[in-house]
Amino acid sequence: DLLYPLLDLTTSLDPRFNVAYLFGSLFLAGPPPGGPGRPDLAITLLEKGLRAQPQRWEFAQAIGFVHYWWRQDYPQAAAWFQRAAEMPGGPFWLTSMAAVTLAEGGRRDSSRRLWQELARSDFDWFRAEAERRLLQLDAMDQIDQLQVVADAFQQQFGRPVTEWDDLRRAGYLRGSPADPTGAPYRIESGIVVLDRTSRLFPLPAKTAPKT
Repeated sequence: DLLYPLLDLTTSLDPRFNVAYLFGSLFLAGPPPGGPGRPDLAITLLEKGLRAQPQRWEFAQAIGFVHYWWRQDYPQAAAWFQRAAEMPGGPFWLTSMAAVTLAEGGRRDSSRRLWQELARSDFDWFRAEAERRLLQLDAMDQIDQLQVVADAFQQQFGRPVTEWDDLRRAGYLRGSPADPTGAPYRIESGIVVLDRTSRLFPLPAKTAPKT
């Protein structure tokens, strides 16, 4: 509850404290347990940063990112990516990202492309977070594939999968499926889910598959 007031106070005392804007917005936007789930406050903080430093394209990019990843508002995300691209020093790839966001908003391949660009950040924490988000996208792809198998089992046997042994005995699966970090997937009443102990938990709002 105190995160935004403290960030607001910090950036009022030092309006050029760029790390506070960028890191603070990521934590504000993130859902529990990693953050308070307040993308609106993340955008408010970044807009404050832009008023203090209108030339900082990174803040405009970050606003677009909050719209893209946490609000799933792809027209707004595209508009902010384009704005960032047109600012002095804005990277050229943001123009193509804006176009892709409008055409393919919510597709995992466009999400993956964005995180891959952010993984090039000069900040170690940003790079680590981007790598974690890329693993989350991989996990979502794997869950979709496992769900197809679980659904096929239910269609054949007329009941949902209750444990992985059901699929192994029926010849649908070998071994125990695990996410990219090695944590085992769980299956609950026929639905494949990420284990709560995984460092990839919770997954973001579900984005559309690549195809």
